[in-house]
Amino acid sequence: MHFDDYQAAPKRYDSMTYRRCGTSGLDLPAISLGLWHNFGDDVPLERQRAILRRAFDLGVTHFDLANNYGPPYGSAERNFGTIFAQDFKRYRDELIISTKAGYDMWPGPYGQGGGSRKYLLASLDQSLQRMGVDYVDIFYSHRFDESTPLLETLGALDTAVRQGKALYVEISSYSGDRTREAVKILREMGTPLLIHQPSYSMLNRWVEEDLLDVLGVNGVGCIAFSPLAQGMLTAKYLKGVPEGSRASQGKSLDRKLLTEESLKHIRALNRIAKTRGQSLAQMALAWTLRDKRVTSALVGASSVAQLEDNLGALKNLDFTDDELTKIDKHAVEAGINLWKKSSDK
Repeated sequence: MHFDDYQAAPKRYDSMTYRRCGTSGLDLPAISLGLWHNFGDDVPLERQRAILRRAFDLGVTHFDLANNYGPPYGSAERNFGTIFAQDFKRYRDELIISTKAGYDMWPGPYGQGGGSRKYLLASLDQSLQRMGVDYVDIFYSHRFDESTPLLETLGALDTAVRQGKALYVEISSYSGDRTREAVKILREMGTPLLIHQPSYSMLNRWVEEDLLDVLGVNGVGCIAFSPLAQGMLTAKYLKGVPEGSRASQGKSLDRKLLTEESLKHIRALNRIAKTRGQSLAQMALAWTLRDKRVTSALVGASSVAQLEDNLGALKNLDFTDDELTKIDKHAVEAGINLWKKSSDK
């Protein structure tokens, strides 16, 4: 693969399912690609390029980033920017590029995360520079910051749109009550909230308590991150913790969560997936998308093969009532919501 030799597949839109984002005018692919893991400097750039190319060739138009994705911080955006300039710049108007700010990013009092105007707008400028783009399609408040007035946080998002540096604004890991408040504030500012990005999976169902209802009533989309429960809802851990996995490296999945009780439920879900002709990961993604209020499921990929397997979920998104009843017996909380502190506020 060489500079500027990539030509996107002519039939890239033929097999992807797209869903309208709430009551907005924007469609997103039912499965989007997140660059949380596997796009930092610890992964060869050519592997990253292969995954991004294959994703777009299969109709994945949404690439989701954040300022501190890596490692090190900022490297996922920088690496994406390198590949974007060489492969995707000509396709910019076919892409949805999102980034976020909310967690620690640079030294000193103004880079430690949160929701201040200073931090959010400075971070967005840095993200645009790393990615080599004039604007992002979506800019997120990555988490709720109880130490900063919500009006200030959302005002910064509104400013980003008015400056032409973002087309839409979003929030991530906000509780139902805080989301309802954010909807009202942004609506009064004239910059409607487009979408909410919560963690959601068969092993982490907190959004069903009230958040999905809040989003549905207010016409806000939902893009579920970690729908595979940091890898627990794959075949990877059915027989233990393999070397090189997230659990073995301590990357966002504590191996202590892989208890025999949790594995019993995961193995049962795997058996149900087999009866549907799906892998466990495919069924987990389809299950997350069963609710029409969920616009998209956000997946990561460490290889082209893994990406293709995940996208195979779109071949069977329907569930019978009997299947859902059986799944509910094993789709139980597993203590994996790392973002609970933010979403409980």
